[in-house]
Amino acid sequence: MVVRRRQEFIRRDRVFGFLVPASERFLRLDTTHGPILYLEDLTVSFDGFKALNGLSLYIDEGELRCIIGPNGAGKTTMMDVITGKTRPDEGEVTFGQQIDLLDLNEPEIAMAGIGRKFQRPTVFEHHTVFHNLELAMHTNKAVWHTLVATLSGEERDRILEVLLTVGLEGHRDRRAGLLSHGQKQWLEIGMLLMQNPRVLLVDEPVAGMTPQETERTAELLTGLAGKHSVVVVEHDMDFVRSIARKVTVLHEGSVLAEGSMDHVQNDPRVIEVYLGD
Repeated sequence: MVVRRRQEFIRRDRVFGFLVPASERFLRLDTTHGPILYLEDLTVSFDGFKALNGLSLYIDEGELRCIIGPNGAGKTTMMDVITGKTRPDEGEVTFGQQIDLLDLNEPEIAMAGIGRKFQRPTVFEHHTVFHNLELAMHTNKAVWHTLVATLSGEERDRILEVLLTVGLEGHRDRRAGLLSHGQKQWLEIGMLLMQNPRVLLVDEPVAGMTPQETERTAELLTGLAGKHSVVVVEHDMDFVRSIARKVTVLHEGSVLAEGSMDHVQNDPRVIEVYLGD
């Protein structure tokens, strides 16, 4: 496997990140060389156990990447590092060419354009679907502003667009707590979309879903790819096969194999440590 490093993509004439204000860096995210997210030589240790062990991974702009691997392979820790929840002992995490995510805290990383959906949906159950999306909108969250703000036509159109994207246009006035498990998952994805992320990290999106909900989720995630970079961590191999374009297999904190689903599922190392016979 050819290992690409961020230095291979950086031009000598680029503007150094520290010379550009943070707000402008977020707007001017440079992905002209392909990757939007660079993880390089990441090591994370917990009481002597290496959850990540020299992990290097590159996500291209607009791609749909599936991350698989046995329990303890480092999948959750990897997402924790990307989103600022966990700081690595060593390594680099770069968003585009210029944004060092290790210099940012969790809210700043979210503002920069990285959204994360956890396995268990978190929605405002006593509010309507429409209001959940309104609350998630990437706007001024000051208390007074929230109380007195009126949606503009553009903002309302954006909410309606997201409702259509996640398939909840018929439930806009329904209380979120009355939705099915799958619908809550789609609503939370919609809430992330309201923040206009460039990268979506999605953790086990079909756990507990019906077959019909799983199929709809596959359609949703494949439809988001291209407009967003989508990274899916999942254990359901049938679901992964249905959406996979490129698959990365983690084992003991580093990349074991990478490529098409056919490639990785026929790799003897992957069969031994994860897929079985």
